[in-house]
Amino acid sequence: MKTATTEFKIEGRVAWITLDRPRAMNALNIELKWQLSKHLDEVAQNDEIWMAVITGRGERAFSAGADLKERASLSTLSEEARSLLKQKEQETQHIISRWDFGKPLIAMVNGFALGGGFEIALACDLIIASDHAEFGLPEPRRGLIAGSAGVHRLPRQMGLKPAMGYLLTGRHFTAARAYELGLVNEVVPLEDLRAVTETYVNDILRCAPLAVRATKASAMQGLDHPLRDAFQRDYPEELARRASLDALEGPRAFAEKRTPIWQGR
Repeated sequence: MKTATTEFKIEGRVAWITLDRPRAMNALNIELKWQLSKHLDEVAQNDEIWMAVITGRGERAFSAGADLKERASLSTLSEEARSLLKQKEQETQHIISRWDFGKPLIAMVNGFALGGGFEIALACDLIIASDHAEFGLPEPRRGLIAGSAGVHRLPRQMGLKPAMGYLLTGRHFTAARAYELGLVNEVVPLEDLRAVTETYVNDILRCAPLAVRATKASAMQGLDHPLRDAFQRDYPEELARRASLDALEGPRAFAEKRTPIWQGR
């Protein structure tokens, strides 16, 4: 499905979401964030989709962040146009606040990931980056802050001192540096980006989907608690996995020396 700002494809069990405003370096205007929200709703609600990959159109940018030109021009729009945009904003549940999104998300970063674009990648579970990609949260240079959870996610994902170095200066950093800091999973040549991402996709699909979701939920929700409490907590996703047909299928397939047939229930 092609929209004015995105492309949404389902290939097997995987949704491929492309931010599609290449002339604007895939900047996040209201329409794009609304469409992305709709696509994530579909991923969450469609039992046939087990995971999603988010990327940007073209070779320059994953996303350069918020569309500041749109923000500056809103006051010049008609009342009707402003009302429509306001309605879409109210309907949007942006990826950065989907704290308990159950299915795996991979950011396939194909260029600049700045500001809100970087915050989208930070909200994903894995980041695979091209070797020419650059990351940064330059909001303070515009009189802003990385308010879409970037100021909170970055210190948790790369460590306090390196994160503060980038947050307070607005500096960019390379994909290689991101890898050194443990922020991305792999850095590869642009021509290999899709193929390497698909190796992660295929390996995740070899796993039982409910086991993957229970693993993600336990790991992410457990971070909010001390280790002992995190271990002793009951996670609804894990309780669902234990009671599932797939929990029986895995050991049975192993004993019978065959590939398991996952049903996701």
